[in-house]
Amino acid sequence: MLPAPDKTHSAPAAVTRLDRSLFVCVYLMLIAGFGTVAATGQLDRVSVVSVTAALLWRGYLLLTRTTVTLDERWNTRLALSFALFYFVDILFLSRNFLTATVHLVLLGMIVKILSPLRDRDYVLLSLLSFAMVLAASVLTVDSSFFVTFSLFLLMTVGTFVLLQMQRAASAATNRVTLPDSPANERKLAFSLGVTVPAILLLILSAAVGIFFVLPRVSAGYAGAFSSGNDISTGFSNEVRLGRIGEIQQSDATVMHVQIEGGTFGLPEFKWRGVALGYFDGTTWSNHGSQILARQAADGRYVVAPATAIRGNILRYRVLLEPLSSNVFFLAEQPLTLRGNYSMVTFDAGGAVYNLDREHSITVYDAESLEPQFHPPSSSEGIDAGSYPPEIPRVYLQLPEVDPRVVSLAHEITTGLASDHAKAFALEKHLRTHYGYTLQLPAKMPQDPLANFLFERKQGHCEYFASAMAVMLRSIGIPSRVVNGFRGGEFNDLSGKYLIRARDAHSWVEAYFAGEGWISFDPTPAASIPGVGASRFALYMDAMTSFWREWIVNYDFAHQRSLGENGARTARIWISRLRRSITKPYAHVLHAAHSIQGSASRGVGTELRVAIGLVGFLLLLANVRRLQSCIQQSSWKHSPSKAPRQSASLWYERMTKTLSRRGWSKAPGQTPSEFTEEIPDSVVRKSVANFTHHYERARFSGSAEDAKLLPELYEAVASISG
Repeated sequence: MLPAPDKTHSAPAAVTRLDRSLFVCVYLMLIAGFGTVAATGQLDRVSVVSVTAALLWRGYLLLTRTTVTLDERWNTRLALSFALFYFVDILFLSRNFLTATVHLVLLGMIVKILSPLRDRDYVLLSLLSFAMVLAASVLTVDSSFFVTFSLFLLMTVGTFVLLQMQRAASAATNRVTLPDSPANERKLAFSLGVTVPAILLLILSAAVGIFFVLPRVSAGYAGAFSSGNDISTGFSNEVRLGRIGEIQQSDATVMHVQIEGGTFGLPEFKWRGVALGYFDGTTWSNHGSQILARQAADGRYVVAPATAIRGNILRYRVLLEPLSSNVFFLAEQPLTLRGNYSMVTFDAGGAVYNLDREHSITVYDAESLEPQFHPPSSSEGIDAGSYPPEIPRVYLQLPEVDPRVVSLAHEITTGLASDHAKAFALEKHLRTHYGYTLQLPAKMPQDPLANFLFERKQGHCEYFASAMAVMLRSIGIPSRVVNGFRGGEFNDLSGKYLIRARDAHSWVEAYFAGEGWISFDPTPAASIPGVGASRFALYMDAMTSFWREWIVNYDFAHQRSLGENGARTARIWISRLRRSITKPYAHVLHAAHSIQGSASRGVGTELRVAIGLVGFLLLLANVRRLQSCIQQSSWKHSPSKAPRQSASLWYERMTKTLSRRGWSKAPGQTPSEFTEEIPDSVVRKSVANFTHHYERARFSGSAEDAKLLPELYEAVASISG
């Protein structure tokens, strides 16, 4: 085994150190890859325990530098047996392509890490680890995947850096053998610890930019191989009594709802799933057809019959977790729905369905009539008119019911005149005479409804709703059972309501002539357990909500939203910058207008003061220049006071005069060299005389020679002119 040094065949110390570091990185990469799969919660317990034990055993061997490997002859035999097991797993055990493939990858990994490793085996193990990460990306959309994936990517970068180092060391013609000491190992570990995270940050930064900018398209890809969340089976078109009770025992997150203008303390909303009208004694189902929703010009689907809208409109956005259901959960009395779905339908019960095979339900915006919360009355309500023909045909249907149920319904409603009063009486009786529990019977009784009403006298919401619906029908009031969710917990960090599986709920809708469907909830509200989340759990929920909406469900609509927000922010900053520039200008302009107004009114004092102030500032700014001019004038007129400075000034004046004649002095020429190059002998003689006195005044400080320079300059100027 390469990671452990062999006593009989020793390798160079540097190579051994690289091999050991390389295997550590590969081992940690395998742990990260397996962690991504295990974190999905969809891996069976046998696989988790066996692979964890194998990885721990290999880690122990690595720490103790013990060499224990499988015989290579077993690799071929195990490979053949794994191929056979793979087909058995697909056909009889897992019965799922993705799960069976994950099992095959895990078995191959266990065998390979316990076998002698060659250079190509490191690449194979890296590919196996990547396969596990790929499988995890299909099995989950949770934010924990990003954490485990980042760890996997960190180990992957380290692995391929060390692979390149090992390849370069093997190809080197001149090798330097370094002592295999702990100090050198620490240096290598420190170098990797600095380089690898830096490369990872660059990769993630580039990936984030590409992710948010690259045009988004939606497709199923490998998601078709993943299984849905079993929570949603309680919201199909057929629900057996007791199913909601199973769902309520789970704390799994189902959806997040953001209400426009909503804050903590709003009334407890009901999020409608399906309304079920047919009952066979144990199961509620729907037998009606679905209606294709009309799509408006702005992309919204109209999911309600064309009726006059009475009341306030509730606008909200729903972020649904992956469920194997095509039902949209909406507030009561839904009106419109908007989302990336090509076909939406609704049924007579008000349930809205997604028939788009390419896009499962994830994010959607909806509008509903805001629920009106009125306390129940025992006597109000006047029955008016008759039912539409389809109402009694569908919603008064009853199977063979225990006579005691019918007798109880009549007993409770005796003496009450209106259907409203009878419905309120049945609701009150169930709320006050029966207890709430999530404990399900060990064996489903033959008549679960009669068992609930006359024997157990306790149950969960589905039993209460079913009992009231059946009793309403037994006295001639149309009714149906609605399954969905109730309430939720407001997360002030994300501004959304968190709806969990334990918030699943069933209630009743009764039909009253002239009014339509009215909701009733016979379940004892005070008995329903509600456990608030800790602050840490709310932070985690906010992070998960952000992950689901802006990473998992990131699409063109989100890109457009980001673009619009970015453009809006840019306009705000540009406006602020313009104001910061124009504000001082406005002050100056205002001051100028004030001065102009004062002058026009005949008040010249301010103008004179301003002119004087400007003149003084100009004089102050040019005081050094004026001082220099005065000093130079003094040197020209009184050369003996400063012979050196005067000589420089008169010589510069003389060379400028000659340059106008065409005899220019080069910067590198000495005065004598310049004099020798003048072609005119008369001028040359006069310049030579001037240069003689200039040099004495300039370099010896002779005041007598400096006095002669103005006169000699005039002689040169008269001859050259």
